[in-house]
Amino acid sequence: MGLVRLSQLKSLFLGSPLPTAQSRHERLGRATALAVFASDALSSVAYATEEILLVLILAGTIALSYSLPIGIAIAILIAIVVSSYRQTIRAYPQGGGAYIVSKDNLGVPAGLVAGAALLIDYVLTVAVSVAAGVAALTSAVPELFPYRPALCVAAVVGIAVANLRGIRESGKLFAAPTFLFIASLGGLIVYGTFGALFDFLPEAPYQRHPPGLEGVGLVLFLRAFSSGCTALTGVEAVSDGVPAFKPPEAHNARIVLTWLGVILIVLFLGIAFLAYDFGITPRPEETVVSQLARHIFGGGFLYYELQAVTMLILLLAANTSFADFPRLSFFLARDRFIPRQFATQGDRLVFSNGIVILGGLAAILLVIFRGDTHALIPLYAVGVFLSFTLSQASMVRRWLRRKEEGRWWR
Repeated sequence: MGLVRLSQLKSLFLGSPLPTAQSRHERLGRATALAVFASDALSSVAYATEEILLVLILAGTIALSYSLPIGIAIAILIAIVVSSYRQTIRAYPQGGGAYIVSKDNLGVPAGLVAGAALLIDYVLTVAVSVAAGVAALTSAVPELFPYRPALCVAAVVGIAVANLRGIRESGKLFAAPTFLFIASLGGLIVYGTFGALFDFLPEAPYQRHPPGLEGVGLVLFLRAFSSGCTALTGVEAVSDGVPAFKPPEAHNARIVLTWLGVILIVLFLGIAFLAYDFGITPRPEETVVSQLARHIFGGGFLYYELQAVTMLILLLAANTSFADFPRLSFFLARDRFIPRQFATQGDRLVFSNGIVILGGLAAILLVIFRGDTHALIPLYAVGVFLSFTLSQASMVRRWLRRKEEGRWWR
C-alpha cells in the first residue's frame, strides 16, 4: 500500500512514465535548445563585468578605465572557444564534449581529468547561478536576506523537479525567461549606447584614457582578466548535449552554438562598454547591471522589469548543468568509471540519478557558503579552464594525427 502511494506521489510531481519510444519526440529544436543550453552562458554576463571591476578597483577608480580592453580580450577568447567547440561537435556528433575528445586523443587519464573538472564545474555552476539569483532578490527585498541559504536550497529543489519531469517540459519552462532576458538586456545596451553616443545620458566621472598607472601591475590585469572569464562558463554545454537535439543533431548543435557565441559576445561587450563609459563602480549593496539600469532607465517599470528578469535567468541558468551533468555522468558510467546507476534513465526518460545527485551537492555547497556568490566563483573557474584547455589541445592532436583537409586553419 505504501509503495502504491509513493508511486502516485511521484507521478503527481514528475508526471506519468513515458515509453522509451517517446525519447525521439523529447528531442529539442533549435530555439528550445538555445534556451536550455544557453541560459548559463548568457546569465554570466550579469556578473562577469562586475568581477573585472571588483579586481581593478583595488588599484583605485582610475584603473576601471581598463575594463573595456580586458572585456575585448575576453570577447576574442569567447570567439576562439566557440570555434573550437564547433569543431568538436563536427568531429564527435555523438556528444560527450571535453571528456570524450580528451579520452580519444590524449588518453584515458586526460579524459578523466576533463570529465572530473566538468562534473565539479556543473555543481558549482548551479550553486553560483542560484546564489546570484537569490542575491538579486534579497537586494530588492532586504528582509529576505537572513533566509538566503533556505531560498537557495528551495530554488535548487524546484529546478531539479522541473528537470525530473523531462527534457522537453523543462525546455518549455525556461524558453520564455531566456529570450526575455536577451531582449531586455539588449534593449538596455541599445538605448544606453545611443545615450552615450548622443550625450543625453551622463558620462563617466573619471578620465577614460589615463596617461599611466604605475601602481597597476601585470598580475592585477591578469587577475581581472581571469575573473571576467566567468563569462565563458556554459559555452561547452552545447557540445555535451548534442544527443538531445532533433536530427540532424550535430548540424543543429553547431548552429545553436554559433547563435550562443554571437549573443554572448554582444551582451558581454555591451555591458562592459556601458560600465566603462558611464563610470560604474562596483558596490556590495547593488550589482553593476542594477546600477546601469538605474542610470539608463531611472527607477521606473523598465528598471524593475530588468531586475526581475535578471534574477529569473540567474536562477534558471542552473538548468544548463541539470541538462549536462546527467549526460556526462552517463558517458562516464557507460565507460565504467562511475557507478552504473548514472547510466539508467528514469520514468520520464531523463538520467534522474544524476539530476538528484547534482541537486544535492549544489544544495550542500550553498548551505556551507551561505549563498555567497563571490565566495563560490573562484572555485569553479579552474574547472572551466582545465576542461577548455584539454578539449582544445585534444582537437589540435586530432588534426595533426589525421592530417585531414583544413587542419592548419582549424
